[in-house]
Amino acid sequence: MTNDDIEVIEITGDMIRLGQFLKFANFADSGAHAGAMIGDGDVSVDGVIETRRGRQLAKGMLVEVRTASENHAARVG
Repeated sequence: MTNDDIEVIEITGDMIRLGQFLKFANFADSGAHAGAMIGDGDVSVDGVIETRRGRQLAKGMLVEVRTASENHAARVG
């Protein structure tokens, strides 16, 4: 995946929780879905698998989600 493939998702504040970001970026349908993806080890932040739904994300961080059919990536903007 190249930088051109990575969408920047603008947030209103300086920080956002990982579970909220997954919903905001349309990677997850609900908070429960976001929690399940995180719990299953399908989400990484800046290249490291993240298992904490409440992980604080700052602008510039890269979030990647692995699904059965494809991978998604977005940068916090």
